[in-house]
Amino acid sequence: MDIKKRMMALEEAIEKANYEYHTLDKPTISDFEYDLLMQELIELESKHPEFKSASSPTQKVGGVILDKFNKVVHERPMMSLSNAFSDQDLLDFDERVQKEVSGYTYNMELKIDGLAINLKYIDGVFVSASTRGDGVVGEDVTSNVKTIKSLPMRLSLPLTLEVRGEVFMPHKSFEKANEERAKEGLELFRNARNAAAGTIRQLDSSVVSNRGLDIFCYTLVDAEKYGVNTQSGVLDYLSKLGFKTNPKNVVSKDIQGVIHQIRVYDELRKNLPYDTDGVVIKVNELSKYQQIGQTVKYPKWAIAYKFAPEEVTTRLNAITFQVGRTGVITPVAELTPVLISGSMVARATLHNEDYIKNLDIEIGDEVIVRKAGEIIPEVVKPVLEKRENTIPFKMIDHCPSCNSKLTRTEGEADWFCENPLCPAQHVGKLIHFASRPAMNIDSLGEKIVVQLYEAGYIKDFLDIYKLKEYRNELIELDRMGDKKVDNLLMAIEASKQNSLDKLLFGLGINHVGAKVAKLLLKKFPSLEALKAASFEALTSVDDIGAAIANSVIQYFSSEYATHLIDTLHELGIQTSMPQSESKTSPLFENKTFVLTGKLELFTREEASSIIESLGGKVSGSVSKKTDYVLAGSDAGSKLEKANALGVTVLDEQTFKEMIPSE
Repeated sequence: MDIKKRMMALEEAIEKANYEYHTLDKPTISDFEYDLLMQELIELESKHPEFKSASSPTQKVGGVILDKFNKVVHERPMMSLSNAFSDQDLLDFDERVQKEVSGYTYNMELKIDGLAINLKYIDGVFVSASTRGDGVVGEDVTSNVKTIKSLPMRLSLPLTLEVRGEVFMPHKSFEKANEERAKEGLELFRNARNAAAGTIRQLDSSVVSNRGLDIFCYTLVDAEKYGVNTQSGVLDYLSKLGFKTNPKNVVSKDIQGVIHQIRVYDELRKNLPYDTDGVVIKVNELSKYQQIGQTVKYPKWAIAYKFAPEEVTTRLNAITFQVGRTGVITPVAELTPVLISGSMVARATLHNEDYIKNLDIEIGDEVIVRKAGEIIPEVVKPVLEKRENTIPFKMIDHCPSCNSKLTRTEGEADWFCENPLCPAQHVGKLIHFASRPAMNIDSLGEKIVVQLYEAGYIKDFLDIYKLKEYRNELIELDRMGDKKVDNLLMAIEASKQNSLDKLLFGLGINHVGAKVAKLLLKKFPSLEALKAASFEALTSVDDIGAAIANSVIQYFSSEYATHLIDTLHELGIQTSMPQSESKTSPLFENKTFVLTGKLELFTREEASSIIESLGGKVSGSVSKKTDYVLAGSDAGSKLEKANALGVTVLDEQTFKEMIPSE
């Protein structure tokens, strides 16, 4: 047998099977037959590595482990799209196009809710993949993208080209990933887009391979060079080359046809096996793009229409109550499970007593539910015309965790449990302390915190840092084991190096959020200094009012605070800011920034930290006093208001260039 020819034949057969199954959804061989082919190829490659192809389908199983992702400069910038939210926005867009060209049509494609990827092929063989980043610089994620089953490793023609698409996580993969995370006691992914984004940046490609990512391709760079003249033609051409394209694209002769088709898409999306948050509308004729032109950030020949948040109706079966880490009591709607924006929802927030009474919500109502910001489920209102045999809502007066009597301060909406020994508050505070915005202790998610609390290992923040004394006992706990416990203990040790503002925020002092923690530490650079601070000294800090000052004084005047500071020292955790002089920059000092849209180069937390460390302030709303708006992709009303007020708008690359080098 000619080994090399056999390996080539196996590669061809497996790639054909991948294409039929994952792209065409028309498999011609069974899973068993596929597995036999793959097993034979793996064995031959291990025995004859000299014949292993760079485009071998065996690479889709992953196994590459990276230390970091290298930066990649895009030869052609990956531009984002401006947004439309109404019919009038679309009519305005069409009017702008009409001023530049005539005799055009529109191509419409579903806007997949994932992350943009740039793919390169040389002589028909896949060579690299990179994220969009800021549109100019992305990250090399080749090893991870290789694992996507529907991505061709070799094209049907030996072409050198650059293709762009959207990596996403189908609903089935999302549900499976969360089932596995639940079994391991890890925090669940909130939505499929976040799951896809987190997965593609995994350093271990075998993890990526198991997550079931998929990809739709939609752009061919320099398409006219390949004899393609329309965007609809691009999709057909990519499909012929072996790429998976979304089959729902439609060509419309005018903007009225676009508006009609958006109504069709809005209904269609509710039954799709993946998330879509809008429709991309492009002038179909590629030859007209240059004449229509583009801005610094957006092409003028395309726009993204964003769907309104999906609202569904389901039954409110009961109202239960959660106790937060600060003692606040939150009513929760227990719903008949319903699919919303790609995930099953069985519980939704009802905010507080007044919210329920103002909306006249009763137990047994049919209610309208949506995801606020496409993430947090909330009840919008009851369907009053369907009301029958309901039970009026009555607020509880005792804590569901410790049975202490609840209190409500006049003028405030929330009821509180003020028992400092309330178990639910302790668990909530521990979860908050370990969370990413606070001490960021990886592996210490909500379920593990509850497990360790109930087993008696952690009752306090300080107990977390003593867990290493119980390693052998922890290994014996359900769903733990050597590797998981060791990873947890390493993450706990690593958290000792966190900045002091993360520790202060993690303590869960009432009214002291992440931003307030940073403001306080600029004036009082240690826990000891905060403990000694007077009411007058605290309120002299900008944006620190009486409520925050009183809360800080109350916390640090307790015996527990004294014990805490002493014990933190013993554990090797810093309670003082570094002695190095704080940096400022004239481009940032005393300037007010607003962040909006999806950032790629920085997380919001990172960008805010940079701004504040250089003397700037971060605000949540745009006003005449705003100096800069840092806008990522899919920026909405804040960007529009900034433009209307003449506020300077920065893209991420410009923002990056403003940051002084070390």
